[in-house]
Amino acid sequence: MFEKTSTRTRSAFTTAAIDLGAHPEFLGANDIQLGKKESVEDTAKVLGSMFDGIEFRGFSQKAVEQLAEFSGVPVWNGLTDEWHPTQMIADFMTVKENFGHLKGLTLTFMGDGRNNVANSLLVTGAILGVNIHIVAPKELHPAPEIEALANKFAAESGAHILITDDLDEGMKGTNIIYTDVWVSMGESNWEERVKLLTPYQVNMAALKKTGTPDGQLIVMHCLPAFHDTTTEYGKEIEAKYGITEMEITDEVFRSKYGRQFEEAENRMHSIKAIMAATLGNLFIPRV
Repeated sequence: MFEKTSTRTRSAFTTAAIDLGAHPEFLGANDIQLGKKESVEDTAKVLGSMFDGIEFRGFSQKAVEQLAEFSGVPVWNGLTDEWHPTQMIADFMTVKENFGHLKGLTLTFMGDGRNNVANSLLVTGAILGVNIHIVAPKELHPAPEIEALANKFAAESGAHILITDDLDEGMKGTNIIYTDVWVSMGESNWEERVKLLTPYQVNMAALKKTGTPDGQLIVMHCLPAFHDTTTEYGKEIEAKYGITEMEITDEVFRSKYGRQFEEAENRMHSIKAIMAATLGNLFIPRV
Protein backbone atom coordinates (compact mmCIF):
# COMPACT_ATOMS: atom_id res chain seq x y z
CA MET A 1 0.00 0.00 0.00
CA PHE A 2 1.60 3.25 -1.17
CA GLU A 3 0.21 6.65 -0.17
CA LYS A 4 3.59 8.17 -1.08
CA THR A 5 5.55 7.72 -4.27
CA SER A 6 8.45 5.29 -4.26
CA THR A 7 11.28 3.97 -6.40
CA ARG A 8 13.51 1.84 -4.16
CA THR A 9 10.98 0.67 -1.58
CA ARG A 10 8.40 -0.43 -4.12
CA SER A 11 10.98 -2.05 -6.39
CA ALA A 12 12.63 -3.81 -3.45
CA PHE A 13 9.38 -5.25 -2.07
CA THR A 14 8.26 -6.34 -5.54
CA THR A 15 11.48 -8.09 -6.54
CA ALA A 16 11.96 -9.57 -3.06
CA ALA A 17 8.44 -11.01 -3.05
CA ILE A 18 8.84 -12.56 -6.50
CA ASP A 19 12.26 -14.02 -5.65
CA LEU A 20 10.73 -15.62 -2.55
CA GLY A 21 7.84 -17.13 -4.49
CA ALA A 22 5.20 -14.65 -3.31
CA HIS A 23 2.82 -12.67 -5.50
CA PRO A 24 2.88 -8.87 -4.95
CA GLU A 25 -0.09 -6.57 -5.53
CA PHE A 26 0.26 -2.78 -5.68
CA LEU A 27 -2.35 -0.47 -4.16
CA GLY A 28 -1.57 3.20 -4.76
CA ALA A 29 -2.97 6.36 -3.21
CA ASN A 30 -5.81 6.48 -5.75
CA ASP A 31 -6.65 2.78 -5.35
CA ILE A 32 -7.47 2.68 -1.64
CA GLN A 33 -9.98 4.40 0.66
CA LEU A 34 -7.67 4.29 3.68
CA GLY A 35 -8.82 6.87 6.22
CA LYS A 36 -11.01 8.65 3.62
CA LYS A 37 -14.10 6.51 3.07
CA GLU A 38 -12.99 3.52 5.12
CA SER A 39 -11.25 3.35 8.49
CA VAL A 40 -7.77 1.90 8.84
CA GLU A 41 -9.21 -0.80 11.11
CA ASP A 42 -11.79 -1.91 8.54
CA THR A 43 -9.25 -1.82 5.72
CA ALA A 44 -6.81 -3.87 7.80
CA LYS A 45 -9.40 -6.58 8.49
CA VAL A 46 -10.34 -6.84 4.82
CA LEU A 47 -6.78 -6.97 3.50
CA GLY A 48 -5.68 -9.34 6.25
CA SER A 49 -8.33 -11.81 5.10
CA MET A 50 -6.97 -11.77 1.55
CA PHE A 51 -3.22 -11.23 1.82
CA ASP A 52 -0.46 -12.91 3.83
CA GLY A 53 1.48 -9.67 4.44
CA ILE A 54 1.05 -5.92 4.02
CA GLU A 55 3.65 -3.26 3.24
CA PHE A 56 2.59 0.32 4.03
CA ARG A 57 4.32 3.49 2.86
CA GLY A 58 2.49 6.64 3.82
CA PHE A 59 2.17 9.59 6.15
CA SER A 60 0.74 8.37 9.45
CA GLN A 61 2.69 6.20 11.88
CA LYS A 62 -0.61 5.48 13.63
CA ALA A 63 -2.00 4.04 10.39
CA VAL A 64 0.76 1.45 10.02
CA GLU A 65 0.42 0.52 13.69
CA GLN A 66 -3.34 0.05 13.27
CA LEU A 67 -2.77 -2.11 10.19
CA ALA A 68 -0.51 -4.31 12.30
CA GLU A 69 -3.02 -4.40 15.16
CA PHE A 70 -6.10 -5.36 13.14
CA SER A 71 -4.93 -7.22 10.01
CA GLY A 72 -3.67 -10.39 11.66
CA VAL A 73 -0.74 -10.63 9.21
CA PRO A 74 2.82 -9.25 9.18
CA VAL A 75 2.91 -5.52 8.36
CA TRP A 76 6.10 -3.88 7.13
CA ASN A 77 6.67 -0.14 7.52
CA GLY A 78 7.99 1.11 4.18
CA LEU A 79 8.16 4.71 5.52
CA THR A 80 6.01 7.07 7.54
CA ASP A 81 6.50 10.69 8.50
CA GLU A 82 8.21 9.54 11.72
CA TRP A 83 10.22 6.43 10.81
CA HIS A 84 11.88 4.55 7.94
CA PRO A 85 12.86 1.19 9.48
CA THR A 86 13.37 -0.93 6.36
CA GLN A 87 15.84 1.68 5.11
CA MET A 88 17.88 1.12 8.27
CA ILE A 89 18.43 -2.58 7.64
CA ALA A 90 19.86 -1.81 4.20
CA ASP A 91 21.91 1.10 5.55
CA PHE A 92 23.65 -0.79 8.32
CA MET A 93 24.07 -3.80 6.03
CA THR A 94 25.97 -1.46 3.68
CA VAL A 95 28.08 -0.13 6.54
CA LYS A 96 28.96 -3.66 7.64
CA GLU A 97 29.89 -4.62 4.07
CA ASN A 98 32.36 -1.73 4.00
CA PHE A 99 33.90 -1.99 7.48
CA GLY A 100 33.32 -5.61 8.49
CA HIS A 101 31.69 -4.55 11.76
CA LEU A 102 29.30 -1.99 13.22
CA LYS A 103 30.03 -1.46 16.91
CA GLY A 104 32.29 1.49 17.61
CA LEU A 105 31.94 3.17 14.21
CA THR A 106 30.71 6.77 14.02
CA LEU A 107 27.93 7.80 11.66
CA THR A 108 27.12 11.48 11.21
CA PHE A 109 23.82 12.58 9.73
CA MET A 110 23.99 16.12 8.37
CA GLY A 111 20.87 18.01 7.31
CA ASP A 112 17.25 17.92 8.50
CA GLY A 113 17.92 16.27 11.85
CA ARG A 114 14.29 15.59 12.75
CA ASN A 115 13.04 13.82 9.62
CA ASN A 116 12.14 10.13 9.48
CA VAL A 117 15.59 8.99 8.30
CA ALA A 118 17.45 10.98 10.97
CA ASN A 119 15.09 9.63 13.66
CA SER A 120 15.62 6.08 12.46
CA LEU A 121 19.41 6.36 12.20
CA LEU A 122 19.60 7.83 15.69
CA VAL A 123 17.65 5.01 17.33
CA THR A 124 18.93 2.13 15.17
CA GLY A 125 22.54 3.19 15.60
CA ALA A 126 22.03 3.40 19.36
CA ILE A 127 20.64 -0.15 19.37
CA LEU A 128 23.59 -1.48 17.35
CA GLY A 129 26.35 0.31 19.25
CA VAL A 130 27.16 2.73 16.42
CA ASN A 131 28.01 6.27 17.55
CA ILE A 132 25.49 8.65 16.00
CA HIS A 133 26.06 12.36 15.45
CA ILE A 134 23.20 14.57 14.26
CA VAL A 135 24.62 17.79 12.80
CA ALA A 136 21.83 20.23 12.06
CA PRO A 137 20.61 23.75 12.84
CA LYS A 138 18.95 23.93 16.25
CA GLU A 139 15.56 24.44 14.62
CA LEU A 140 15.87 20.99 13.05
CA HIS A 141 17.16 18.92 15.97
CA PRO A 142 15.36 15.66 16.82
CA ALA A 143 12.33 15.77 19.10
CA PRO A 144 13.14 15.25 22.80
CA GLU A 145 11.26 11.93 22.93
CA ILE A 146 13.31 10.56 20.00
CA GLU A 147 16.54 11.64 21.66
CA ALA A 148 15.44 10.06 24.94
CA LEU A 149 14.66 6.76 23.20
CA ALA A 150 18.07 6.76 21.51
CA ASN A 151 19.84 7.53 24.80
CA LYS A 152 18.04 4.62 26.45
CA PHE A 153 19.41 2.18 23.87
CA ALA A 154 22.82 3.85 23.81
CA ALA A 155 23.17 3.27 27.56
CA GLU A 156 22.78 -0.46 26.88
CA SER A 157 24.96 -0.71 23.75
CA GLY A 158 27.72 1.76 24.63
CA ALA A 159 26.97 3.99 21.64
CA HIS A 160 27.74 7.71 21.94
CA ILE A 161 25.02 10.16 20.88
CA LEU A 162 25.86 13.72 19.86
CA ILE A 163 23.35 16.30 18.64
CA THR A 164 24.92 19.62 17.66
CA ASP A 165 24.77 22.53 15.24
CA ASP A 166 28.58 22.77 15.23
CA LEU A 167 30.06 21.23 12.09
CA ASP A 168 33.60 20.93 13.46
CA GLU A 169 32.41 19.10 16.57
CA GLY A 170 29.92 16.90 14.74
CA MET A 171 32.14 15.81 11.85
CA LYS A 172 35.25 14.96 13.87
CA GLY A 173 36.16 11.28 13.76
CA THR A 174 33.29 10.31 11.47
CA ASN A 175 33.42 7.08 9.45
CA ILE A 176 30.08 7.44 7.67
CA ILE A 177 28.59 10.74 6.51
CA TYR A 178 24.88 10.41 5.77
CA THR A 179 22.52 12.98 4.31
CA ASP A 180 18.98 13.21 2.96
CA VAL A 181 16.84 15.71 1.06
CA TRP A 182 16.25 19.04 2.75
CA VAL A 183 12.47 18.98 2.18
CA SER A 184 10.65 15.69 2.80
CA MET A 185 7.59 14.38 0.94
CA GLY A 186 4.51 16.33 1.98
CA GLU A 187 6.50 19.46 2.84
CA SER A 188 6.93 22.56 0.67
CA ASN A 189 8.96 25.05 2.72
CA TRP A 190 11.92 25.20 0.32
CA GLU A 191 12.92 28.79 1.04
CA GLU A 192 13.21 28.21 4.78
CA ARG A 193 15.13 24.94 4.37
CA VAL A 194 17.58 26.27 1.78
CA LYS A 195 18.42 29.16 4.12
CA LEU A 196 18.78 26.90 7.18
CA LEU A 197 20.61 23.99 5.60
CA THR A 198 23.01 25.45 3.02
CA PRO A 199 25.79 25.55 5.68
CA TYR A 200 25.14 21.85 6.31
CA GLN A 201 25.74 20.65 2.76
CA VAL A 202 27.84 17.50 2.36
CA ASN A 203 30.81 18.77 0.35
CA MET A 204 34.54 18.10 0.26
CA ALA A 205 35.18 20.70 2.96
CA ALA A 206 32.82 18.80 5.26
CA LEU A 207 34.61 15.53 4.52
CA LYS A 208 37.94 17.10 5.45
CA LYS A 209 36.55 18.13 8.83
CA THR A 210 36.28 14.44 9.80
CA GLY A 211 40.06 13.93 9.91
CA THR A 212 39.33 10.32 8.94
CA PRO A 213 41.69 8.48 6.54
CA ASP A 214 40.28 7.75 3.08
CA GLY A 215 39.98 4.02 3.64
CA GLN A 216 37.85 4.58 6.74
CA LEU A 217 35.37 7.13 5.35
CA ILE A 218 32.26 6.64 3.21
CA VAL A 219 29.26 8.78 2.24
CA MET A 220 25.67 7.52 2.13
CA HIS A 221 22.35 8.88 0.88
CA CYS A 222 18.96 7.12 0.89
CA LEU A 223 18.05 8.80 -2.44
CA PRO A 224 16.71 10.59 -4.39
CA ALA A 225 19.55 13.11 -4.16
CA PHE A 226 19.59 16.69 -5.45
CA HIS A 227 23.23 16.84 -6.52
CA ASP A 228 22.68 18.53 -9.89
CA THR A 229 20.00 20.27 -11.97
CA THR A 230 18.93 17.39 -14.21
CA THR A 231 15.58 17.06 -12.37
CA GLU A 232 12.54 19.35 -12.41
CA TYR A 233 13.10 20.09 -8.72
CA GLY A 234 16.75 20.87 -9.37
CA LYS A 235 15.92 23.32 -12.17
CA GLU A 236 13.24 24.98 -10.04
CA ILE A 237 15.56 25.45 -7.06
CA GLU A 238 18.31 26.84 -9.31
CA ALA A 239 15.89 29.36 -10.79
CA LYS A 240 14.57 30.48 -7.40
CA TYR A 241 17.67 30.36 -5.20
CA GLY A 242 20.63 30.30 -7.58
CA ILE A 243 22.07 26.99 -6.32
CA THR A 244 22.81 23.96 -8.47
CA GLU A 245 23.39 21.47 -5.64
CA MET A 246 21.55 20.99 -2.37
CA GLU A 247 22.20 18.48 0.39
CA ILE A 248 25.22 16.93 -1.37
CA THR A 249 27.55 18.23 -4.06
CA ASP A 250 27.93 16.42 -7.35
CA GLU A 251 31.66 16.10 -6.62
CA VAL A 252 31.05 14.12 -3.43
CA PHE A 253 28.12 12.16 -4.88
CA ARG A 254 30.27 10.82 -7.73
CA SER A 255 33.43 10.42 -5.66
CA LYS A 256 35.17 7.32 -4.35
CA TYR A 257 33.46 7.90 -1.01
CA GLY A 258 29.92 7.42 -2.32
CA ARG A 259 28.07 4.23 -1.44
CA GLN A 260 24.53 5.34 -2.32
CA PHE A 261 23.97 2.85 -5.12
CA GLU A 262 25.23 -0.15 -3.13
CA GLU A 263 22.94 1.10 -0.36
CA ALA A 264 20.02 1.25 -2.81
CA GLU A 265 20.62 -2.31 -4.05
CA ASN A 266 20.74 -3.51 -0.47
CA ARG A 267 17.14 -2.39 -0.01
CA MET A 268 16.17 -5.47 -2.04
CA HIS A 269 18.41 -7.93 -0.20
CA SER A 270 17.49 -6.65 3.26
CA ILE A 271 13.75 -6.49 2.54
CA LYS A 272 13.90 -10.02 1.20
CA ALA A 273 15.44 -11.10 4.50
CA ILE A 274 12.81 -9.16 6.50
CA MET A 275 9.96 -10.78 4.56
CA ALA A 276 11.42 -14.27 4.86
CA ALA A 277 12.06 -13.90 8.59
CA THR A 278 8.65 -12.49 9.48
CA LEU A 279 6.31 -14.18 7.01
CA GLY A 280 7.80 -17.64 6.88
CA ASN A 281 7.01 -20.58 4.61
CA LEU A 282 8.55 -18.82 1.63
CA PHE A 283 10.90 -20.35 -0.89
CA ILE A 284 14.40 -19.10 -0.10
CA PRO A 285 16.80 -19.90 -2.96
CA ARG A 286 20.09 -21.51 -2.00
CA VAL A 287 23.07 -19.52 -3.24
